[in-house]
Amino acid sequence: MLESYYTVKAEGSEEITIQKSRFIGYIKRCETEEAAQQFIQEIKKKHNDATHNCSAYLIGEHDLIQKANDDGEPSGTAGVPMLEVLKKKGLKDTAVVVTRYFGGIKLGAGGLIRAYSSTVSAAIGAAGIVERQLMKEMKVTADYKLLGKLENSLRNSDYLLKDINYLDNVEFIVFVKSGLEDSFSKWVINLTSDQATIQPGEVSYIEQNVSGK
Repeated sequence: MLESYYTVKAEGSEEITIQKSRFIGYIKRCETEEAAQQFIQEIKKKHNDATHNCSAYLIGEHDLIQKANDDGEPSGTAGVPMLEVLKKKGLKDTAVVVTRYFGGIKLGAGGLIRAYSSTVSAAIGAAGIVERQLMKEMKVTADYKLLGKLENSLRNSDYLLKDINYLDNVEFIVFVKSGLEDSFSKWVINLTSDQATIQPGEVSYIEQNVSGK
């Protein structure tokens, strides 16, 4: 499993107009090729009157599955440029469709490449990007006299404080980047003078919004 990777938050869409042609970009996180194909077919059905429904997707940890479809546009002017935008953004498990309603003005090869690329970028912006980071859940249990010290230290650390449970003792649910569990445990031991118990939990991907990517 990858330590971390980028993908779109969920799904989103954006429309732009270029030389009277309407370009509508749709993007969605798809973790299988079947899901990507289903998403593409849904958009094609929704816009079955469109001039073109061009698509691209890449699936898998190492982008082993990659497809691009120009859907009638001149070869190399739509699908591949769309795919390249996903790659340049470093996105994984992502499918995109750009629907075009021709406005009567031909854009030329360069114009089409810019139009389809720009529409994908706009759709990505609408959906938002997240980083999925492989993390280990760690439960820290301590006496209430350590509540303030632990909470303040955790909130000001690089660790991700998920929850605080107020039980007989206070419990902190913390996410730690995979591979840093020992460092975290030593940090807590030093912070509390070994007055807390630490229990490791499950490993899972945790998503955090990414800005400016």
